[in-house]
Amino acid sequence: MTTPEPARAPLDPVQAALAAARRLHPMSWLFVLLQQLKHFIAPLVLIFVFGQQGDREELWPLVGVAALVLLSVWQYFTYRFGIADDRLVVRSGLLERSVRVIPFARIHNVALQQTLLHRLFGVAEVRLESAGGTRPEAEMRVLKMSDALALEALIRRRAHAAAPSDAESIVSADERRTLLALPLGEVIRLGLISNRGMLVVGAGFAGVSQFDSRLLGEGMEWLGRTMLDSADVAQFGPRDYVLGALAVVGAALALVRLLSVVLALLQYYGFTLTEEHDRLTVERGLLARLRTSAARRRIQAWTLREGVLHRLFGRRSLLVDTAVGDQQHNGQARSLRELAPIATPAQCDGLIAHLLPHAGWGTFDWHGVSQRQWWRLWLPSLAWVALATGALVWRFGAPGLLLLLWLPWAAYAARRHLRAAGYALNDAVLAVREGWWSRHWRWAELDKLQALRLTRSPLDRRCGTATLWLDTAGANPLAPPLRVRYLPESEARALHDRLAALMAARPMRW
Repeated sequence: MTTPEPARAPLDPVQAALAAARRLHPMSWLFVLLQQLKHFIAPLVLIFVFGQQGDREELWPLVGVAALVLLSVWQYFTYRFGIADDRLVVRSGLLERSVRVIPFARIHNVALQQTLLHRLFGVAEVRLESAGGTRPEAEMRVLKMSDALALEALIRRRAHAAAPSDAESIVSADERRTLLALPLGEVIRLGLISNRGMLVVGAGFAGVSQFDSRLLGEGMEWLGRTMLDSADVAQFGPRDYVLGALAVVGAALALVRLLSVVLALLQYYGFTLTEEHDRLTVERGLLARLRTSAARRRIQAWTLREGVLHRLFGRRSLLVDTAVGDQQHNGQARSLRELAPIATPAQCDGLIAHLLPHAGWGTFDWHGVSQRQWWRLWLPSLAWVALATGALVWRFGAPGLLLLLWLPWAAYAARRHLRAAGYALNDAVLAVREGWWSRHWRWAELDKLQALRLTRSPLDRRCGTATLWLDTAGANPLAPPLRVRYLPESEARALHDRLAALMAARPMRW
């Protein structure tokens, strides 16, 4: 008589996911190795080029390289990921093993990064990011591009109890709607408008400083001494100094704009903003491609920018803050931030009306601020003009007093700035606007506001004014603050109480 085998207890979803876990791409170890070696490439090249042949001490870095290769291969064989219902399960490590369970509902942003090497191998890095995190919830280096897109599609449909995890789950492009696509001309305009070329200049100075800390200082000293000696030999007068300075500044600005155009082409070529159900996806890049997506409900605040050059070209920029922390990769923000890096005012208005139809954009009832506080914006100009004028008078004499002509212009600009500032409040959003020469609009839905604060500086107490500060989850530190300045104290307190009541009456949405 055969004894029947006892029935095995079914595995829980996490154990089942681990049993069917998948590895990364077979070439993932190579990309992990390259990521680890990027900080050591320059020293290794210098050692091999300038090192003495036959000197064994010069070959010690190869031991470190071999160790990094072993660690990269080790990571490939010990890293697994699987799907358990509405969760992603990640297992890593062998001697010290860890299992991380990430609910799909916790994932706010999915970023797919492809360098030129990634594109040649048909793979991508995948980063899954949550609210306020400074590090990704999961980072997969690397997956096959079809698998990466399938994982993105699976997270997009995480409400399903059993979502497919293979490449066949990818939604066809016909089901997506393109909200904005930037042609080549618009990307070039973006480069002319932006100051991204300063990033290249700053990186160049930083690289020179790291190579030799004295090289930059000695080079600047030599350049300044050469220019002053040439000016003394030519017996330049004040007019020649001014013209020479203008020529140098003009050449520098032209170079920066050229670098900005090149950088814009590298980062924003082929920019497309698409929408599928409740999720927005941005894809951009010439050599390296970045694809990042987030649900519309994750947007916490909105910013509409219009600088001087924006107005010259008849363009604006539309940016958003999401609940994802300010995470960077190769100098680029990975989170969904720019819905429209550059667009016409009509395109920006159309995007806002489509994505935030209940906000009433374009019909806001704007309230102004105290116009008598213009001198508080003018005070910083008074300080730096006084110092600069003293230096110019010491060097050139009476002509240096011409810089004082800036003060009337600064006073006029301060008045215009306050005249344009204001706030608007309705049942859906709070909006603020600031700026005149370069201006911006910033707003947030009331159920996205997390904090409300009323402050009074010593100047505020002296002038009878107050400032109202508001905050949302994942606010971008580079974005203008969400605040209302120079309000009469009574009006500021009434606005504070009204907002506090509205925020208390509705739950906060992430």
